[in-house]
Amino acid sequence: MRFVDRASELQELRALESLSRAKRFVVALFGLRRVGKTRLLLEFISSKGVYFFVNRNKTSVDLLNEFGGILREAGILGAREVVASWDDFFEVVMERKIPPIVFDEFQNFSFVEPAVFGIMQKNIDLHEDKPGLIIVSGSLIGLMKNLFMSAKEPLYGRIKKGMKLEPLSLESCFELGAELGMDKGELIKTYLIFGGFPKYFVTMDDFGLKGKTAEEILDSLLWAKGAPLEDEVNGILSQEFGGRSGIYYSILEAIANGNNTISAIAGYLGTTPSSLTRQIKELRDYFELIEFELPYEGKRGIYRIKHPLMWFWFSEIYRNYSDYAVRKPEFMQKVKKNLNTIYGRAFEHVARSFLVQKLEMKEAYRQWGKIRGAKREESTYEIDLLGENEKGAFAFEIKWSTLSFTTALRLLIDLETKTGYVKRLPKNKLKIGLVAKKIENKSKLRRKGYLVFDLDDF
Repeated sequence: MRFVDRASELQELRALESLSRAKRFVVALFGLRRVGKTRLLLEFISSKGVYFFVNRNKTSVDLLNEFGGILREAGILGAREVVASWDDFFEVVMERKIPPIVFDEFQNFSFVEPAVFGIMQKNIDLHEDKPGLIIVSGSLIGLMKNLFMSAKEPLYGRIKKGMKLEPLSLESCFELGAELGMDKGELIKTYLIFGGFPKYFVTMDDFGLKGKTAEEILDSLLWAKGAPLEDEVNGILSQEFGGRSGIYYSILEAIANGNNTISAIAGYLGTTPSSLTRQIKELRDYFELIEFELPYEGKRGIYRIKHPLMWFWFSEIYRNYSDYAVRKPEFMQKVKKNLNTIYGRAFEHVARSFLVQKLEMKEAYRQWGKIRGAKREESTYEIDLLGENEKGAFAFEIKWSTLSFTTALRLLIDLETKTGYVKRLPKNKLKIGLVAKKIENKSKLRRKGYLVFDLDDF
């Protein structure tokens, strides 16, 4: 498919290449699998550059021979020159004037030849004043972080720049959706499940799903027996977690099913909060699979899974995997019936991103809390988004529904009441709003001073 977006990342790489003409620059690019790292790097070195893929299934000798052949093809080694060892290889890479070099899936040297990290460190130190750009890229975020951020590792402190590649925005995915002939509403539903990971859109193209609905795409990629993505989440996580995956899977399952505080997670798993502190911290800071979300006002935050497909998989498939494996009809029917609810929960985060960009908010959060003096059944409140920009503050209700004028107006009035429970809000500069799948008579609501948006505005 056509390469879209990534203009800022390409610009940054080109700027680093310019700097590397005076002095060695080693750059680390990392991100989750399927986020588009390889495609970005191939685009960057398309006119000049050398690409090495570190295949973990090769022996050290075979990989070295392959890399030597690539150097000869690029004219960096003479026809009869050989690199007999990894020391020889990195001496050539560091000493000779060559275009940018990319090592993709760099962390795989841990499995093929761990000595490479020390050899590379030695050669970086010996030749740090010589020009050249080396980019090391990897999908296993935890392992990549360990290689470059742990003081115990040889390459600690040898990276001049770290770049984390994030998923594509919804706006960029609209471009991919246009290539796939997808209706805007169907593209958004697909995005709610798969997020902005380009590989999944490429998979849709590969399997001839142009012009299909979101439900038809799910049928082909996830529900069909032997579907191409049926083991996608398990495959990614098994590589990230290695042999210690059990407790991480259990925590992710707990969070996906609404247990979003450490005490609730512990209760769901039948253990104590203190026994999970380390693993939750690793999931958040080391693997970057979950995040801790603070409210607009207050300090009692909640955990959520960042990756849409992982959230979907753990909430709908993981705990019923036996039923999924055999495609039990009752299970499949239940999940498909629940899709609208699933879209609704995911839509809140997509709508938040839309509003932050649309209104140029410098901060945006959810808000929840207790209502003092209220009856038990009405003792808590939730606001889907509270945010601020330089001119004022905003409060939004977000609904994955088609709303009549009357229902929309009632939601807006109720929201206005709920904002009274938030002390920090600047009430004199507050605007009330609503985002939904479809809102009737938007112009009439706007004339009343409300901010209202639906999918037609995305």
